[in-house]
Amino acid sequence: MRVSWAVLSHPGLRRGSNEDSYGARPDLGLFVVADGMGGHAAGEVASRLAVTAIEAFTAETAGFDRSRTWPFPYETLLSLESNRLKAAFLIANRRIADTMSRSEGLRGMATTSSAILIGARGASVAHVGDSRLYRLRRGALEQVTRDHSWVEEQVRAGTMTAIAARQHPWRNIVTRALAGGEDPEIDITEVALEAGDRVLLSTDGLHGVVPDARIGEILGGGDPIERVCETLVAEANADGGPDNITVLVLQVDAD
Repeated sequence: MRVSWAVLSHPGLRRGSNEDSYGARPDLGLFVVADGMGGHAAGEVASRLAVTAIEAFTAETAGFDRSRTWPFPYETLLSLESNRLKAAFLIANRRIADTMSRSEGLRGMATTSSAILIGARGASVAHVGDSRLYRLRRGALEQVTRDHSWVEEQVRAGTMTAIAARQHPWRNIVTRALAGGEDPEIDITEVALEAGDRVLLSTDGLHGVVPDARIGEILGGGDPIERVCETLVAEANADGGPDNITVLVLQVDAD
């Protein structure tokens, strides 16, 4: 399965720094975004640690069997790729814990993250927090991940609309993250990909302000993926750019 990719990260219009990080390892089939929290550069440290740890474990376990999900048990209901990706996220959480234990100034840092690991027969998606992954197929946009956030819980319960959630003052409160404490529950989804699909990984600086309908319109508009990234970031900034924005777009090409 051949995949083309493009990425763009921007601080937005109201933040003095960019605490987002991303990783692209087409040699591994791995693509990841992370949105750090903590301020005073700690969020940037957390997101970069997570991306680095996820990349490193995925590389170390390429070509190995189930025994290489140690120190976490292999889950027989998941594919090998899903087990590797889940273990990588948990190792990232422990890397953050270790780093905080050695630096007083980094206490309380955390990060959200979403990642996709593409194999020969499909792909595995892992996420924690409110970074997202979308798949566009034949003009239809599907949000593959579901946010771990306070406002998303209200939307699911029917007490808040999606439009209200984007405007709510608590929209940035996440209910799960890689925060260095107890291992969080990592959501794993196995998805099929086919030629012509586009995949978007984004931090909430995009989808927190730009409606899904507009994201789908831009993603499916026929522009090259580099231009798509530029347009998505410009759209988020046109809507106020209240947060850091990272967009990573994949194009699944015919073999």
